[in-house]
Amino acid sequence: MRLKIIGSAAGGGFPQWNCNYRLSRAAREGDPAVEPRTQSSLAASAVPGDWVLFNASPDIRQQIAATPELQPTQDAPLRSTPIRAVVLTNADVDHIAGLLSLREREPFALYAAERVLSAIEANPIFNVLDPAIVPRRRLVLEGTTEICGADGAYTGISVETFAVPGKIALFLEDASAPDGDYGSEAGDTIGVRLFSGKGGDAVYIPGCARVDDALKARLTRTDCLLFDGTVYTDDEMITAGVGTKTGARMGHIAMSGDAGSIATLAGVEARRIFVHINNTNPVLDARSAERAAVETAGWEVAFDGMEIEL
Repeated sequence: MRLKIIGSAAGGGFPQWNCNYRLSRAAREGDPAVEPRTQSSLAASAVPGDWVLFNASPDIRQQIAATPELQPTQDAPLRSTPIRAVVLTNADVDHIAGLLSLREREPFALYAAERVLSAIEANPIFNVLDPAIVPRRRLVLEGTTEICGADGAYTGISVETFAVPGKIALFLEDASAPDGDYGSEAGDTIGVRLFSGKGGDAVYIPGCARVDDALKARLTRTDCLLFDGTVYTDDEMITAGVGTKTGARMGHIAMSGDAGSIATLAGVEARRIFVHINNTNPVLDARSAERAAVETAGWEVAFDGMEIEL
């Protein structure tokens, strides 16, 4: 199975369009140690010419343009795509907005957990993807699903899906209850284990609020972990002066600290890669002490175009 990280940044990308924080400035100025990144998405293939996307970011057109494997081949029909399916891990805008760019009546299948499908079905703008052409298929939590194209042909990739601690999408929050508990473990945010029946497997969790014992036990049984790397410290956006929310309030665990992902996942022996990295995270600078600490702990920091063979 072949994986390709086509988007490694969190919502807004890096540099974010309106961000003037030092890291975004360095990226705009072409600092070679601070590489730009598009918004979170993963592509996977187990059969030559067939690809499954995990999340459809607002940058999807740019990501396809930068990834020849996701483009029509020279001898393909005038309207065609090797993208057979899209699997959603939550309903965040940075994971679903790209669906609107895939509206050209091209068949592919859309997979998501019940709560995410409900959010899409409740918003009529997503009807630009005609369900007769883009069938919507429910992922059963704690179940395994063979991912098939719109025509029912198996892509060679199966996923095991499970709820992870997270929260509802920002646009679904209740503005009348600003102090409400938006945490959720009911399927608003899921993790997926990808496997093809031959070779290794990978777990993809671009959003996670905390690591509990059940999740940790699950992650000790995988070959490659692609995990939420949104912020390095929980108060990072506040300290940077660009926001008022903590990582936890946004539904994301910090990398550092006693309750952070580096500490809580220290016993996981898989290849470990941080994805979904926010524009304030100092690990985006390859020269930073934080980047060195992450790498010393045995983690990698994802970049657009990063490939993994399993």
